Amino acid sequence: MDLGLLASGLLVTLELAGLSIVLSLVLGIAIGVMRAAPVAPVAILAEGYIAFFRNIPLLIVLFFALNGLPASPLGIRLSYFETAVAGLVVYTAAYVAEVVRAGVQALSRGQTEAGRSLGMSWLQTMRLVLLPQALTAIVPPLGSVFIALTKNTALASTIAVPELLYQSRIIESRTFNPNVLLLTGLVYLAVTLPLGGLVNYVEARMSVVGARSQGGR
Repeated sequence: MDLGLLASGLLVTLELAGLSIVLSLVLGIAIGVMRAAPVAPVAILAEGYIAFFRNIPLLIVLFFALNGLPASPLGIRLSYFETAVAGLVVYTAAYVAEVVRAGVQALSRGQTEAGRSLGMSWLQTMRLVLLPQALTAIVPPLGSVFIALTKNTALASTIAVPELLYQSRIIESRTFNPNVLLLTGLVYLAVTLPLGGLVNYVEARMSVVGARSQGGR
């Protein structure tokens, strides 16, 4: 069994997951803020984005990014890796946006009114008052979204990205040893379990900091 191929595939998987997590978080927060905006056209546009991408398979997004974008009037051509990142980001951002929207709307309406009474605009109130509190509260669901994203990177193998599953299938075709897929599953487990532990640690730390800040008031 060629462990070197698995190692190179794991590296690509980690790069794909890490980049997609960062970009989907940025895009998802932006769309989540738009979804909570008091301007109806902006909120409707964000709601449409969320509903669309949450209700179609990720494979369709990946295949469209691979074949549809080059054939579009824009003629956008991406590498296989860039295509996978683009598909994962626009897809996962819809889930991040919904989590952010729920976190913002769960906060007391009085906090928004307090910010506005201090002369802040809606955007300033969102950025300085609501978002920091919401992001603290939504760490667990965001963690679940990003763990799912990490597992979804396996679908990049369908568009020839040489990530972990792609390389394991190459090894299986050469050796006719199906146990390589079991090993690949264990590698994914070794990646996602620490990620879940990190989410729990961050949540616990934020709870301690929040309790201290409340106790100091």
